[in-house]
Amino acid sequence: MTVQVYDTTLRDGAQQEGLNLSVADKLAIAVHLDNLGVGFIEGGWPGANPKDTEFFSRAAAGELTLNHAVLAAFGSTRRAGGEAASDPLVQALLDAQTPVVCLVAKSHSGHVERALKTTTEENLAMVRDTVSFLHGSGRRVFVDCEHFFDGYALDRDYALAVVRTAAEAGAEVVVLCDTNGGMLPTQVSEAVADVVEQTGANLGIHAHNDTGCAVANSMAAIAAGAMHVQGTVNGYGERTGNADLLTVVANLQLKRGYDLVEPARLAQSLHLAHAISEITNIAPHGRQPYVGHSAFAHKAGLHASALRVDPDLYQHIDPTLVGNSMRTLVSDMAGRASIELKGKELGYDLTGQPELLARMVSKVKERENQGWTYDAADASFELLLRDEVVGEPLSYFQVESWRVISESGQEGGTSEATVKLQAAGRRVIATGEGNGPVNALDHALREALASAYPELEKLELVDFRVRILDASHGTDAVTRVLINTRNDQRTWTTIGVAPNIVQASWVALLDSFAYGLLKAGVEPR
Repeated sequence: MTVQVYDTTLRDGAQQEGLNLSVADKLAIAVHLDNLGVGFIEGGWPGANPKDTEFFSRAAAGELTLNHAVLAAFGSTRRAGGEAASDPLVQALLDAQTPVVCLVAKSHSGHVERALKTTTEENLAMVRDTVSFLHGSGRRVFVDCEHFFDGYALDRDYALAVVRTAAEAGAEVVVLCDTNGGMLPTQVSEAVADVVEQTGANLGIHAHNDTGCAVANSMAAIAAGAMHVQGTVNGYGERTGNADLLTVVANLQLKRGYDLVEPARLAQSLHLAHAISEITNIAPHGRQPYVGHSAFAHKAGLHASALRVDPDLYQHIDPTLVGNSMRTLVSDMAGRASIELKGKELGYDLTGQPELLARMVSKVKERENQGWTYDAADASFELLLRDEVVGEPLSYFQVESWRVISESGQEGGTSEATVKLQAAGRRVIATGEGNGPVNALDHALREALASAYPELEKLELVDFRVRILDASHGTDAVTRVLINTRNDQRTWTTIGVAPNIVQASWVALLDSFAYGLLKAGVEPR
C-alpha cells in the first residue's frame, strides 16, 4: 500500500511558541522539504493570514519551484448559513492556485454546537457544500477532521457521518486529527480500523504529541488502514508539537518496508533537519530519533566493546541511511575499547597499543573525577589523544601571562584583557576589549596571534556554557566551561575546568584556537 507523506511545517509547525517565519523563510523551507521527497507541502492559510497569502502569491509567480512535492493551501469549510461559492475564505483558497486544498472541518458535535454555534446538520452541509464546490472547481480536496478522536469517543455516529459526508462530496482523503494530542496508540488503531470498515474512505492521520505518542499514534493509524500521514519536520508545533515527520518516514520506510522517498533523499534527513533548524533559529534536539547528534552515540564501555566487534549489536539501523554517523563518547565510563573506537573515529589507529590505551583510560577517568567531561568536548579529547600519541603537546604559542580588568559605568560594563605570549619566534603583547572578560580575552588572543596565524580570522565563537561544580562550596566551587567554535568547514567543542569562570574559559579558549589551527593543517611556527 502506498502512503502519502504530507508536511505541515509551514502551517501547523509555525504555530510553535517562539517560532516566527518570514515569507522568505517559508520559501526556503519548502525547497528543503521538496528535496526530502515529501508528497505534499502545506504552505499556510491564504486569506486568513497576510503572510501566507503573500507566500502563495510569490509561489504562483515562480519564486518556488517544486520538483517532487505538490503545494497545498489550508482553509476551513464555509461559514454557517452561507454558501461556499460566495465565501471569501473559500475564494482565497482558489486564488492561492494550488492543486490541493486541505479543509479543516469539525467532527466533534460539542465543538459544532459550542464553538461554531450551529447545528450538527448545518455542519454536515458546510462540509458537503465546501468540498463539492472546490472539487468541482478542479481542486484535489483533503479534509482534516478536527478533534476527530475525542468526537468519536463522545458521539461515534456523528464523527462517522462527517467522514462519510466529506468522502461522498469528493474528498480524496479524510484525515483523522488528534487535535488535543491526548490519544494513545490502541485508541487510535481501534478507531481507524472502525472508520475504515464503516466508511471505506481513504483515511489520513494528523497527530499532536501531548502524550508523547504522536509518532506512535501515526504508526498505529497506518497499520490500521490509513494511507496518508501528516507531520512536521523536527516535530514543530503548538504546545508539545506534532508528529516528527522525519521519524515517521524513517520508521515506515526502514522498519515497515514502505517505499516513501528515494533512499538518497532519506540519507539527507540529518542535513535537512539541521538546515531547517538554522532557518527557524531553534537549536537541533540532540536526542531526536534518527537525526539527533546523540542518536548513535555510545558512552558505556560495554557498548564500545561490542561495537568494536559489530556495530549492529548496539544500533537499530545503519546511521548512514539517514545521513547520521556512529559516535563513541569518552567519559569516566570508558574502557580501552571506547578509547580505541574513538581514536579510529578521529583518524588514529590504536590497534595493538595496550599501554597507550591504558594511559588514556587512566588519564580520562582521573580528569573526569576533577570535573572534565570529554563526551561533550570531542575537540579537547582529540588534542589530549594527539599529545599522547605524538609524545609531546601541540604548541602553536607559549603564553607568559594574561589578565582581565572589568569595569562598569553609567552606560554599562566593559572588560579589557592583556595577553603576553611568544609566537613565531617573537614576543607579543596585545590588548583587547569586549562586553565581558571572555570576549575581551578572545579579542586579545586574536590580536596577539593575527600576524603569525591569519587562519584564526575564520574562527567564530558560537556558544558558551558554564556549569558550577560542587555548588555547595559557594563562590569557592570549581567551574566548568564549554565553548563551541566554528569556521567555514566545521564546528567543535572544547572544555576548561578551573577554580573560576575566567580561568576555565581561558583553558577552553586555548584548546579552541589550537584545534582550529590543527584542523586547518597549520604547522606550529
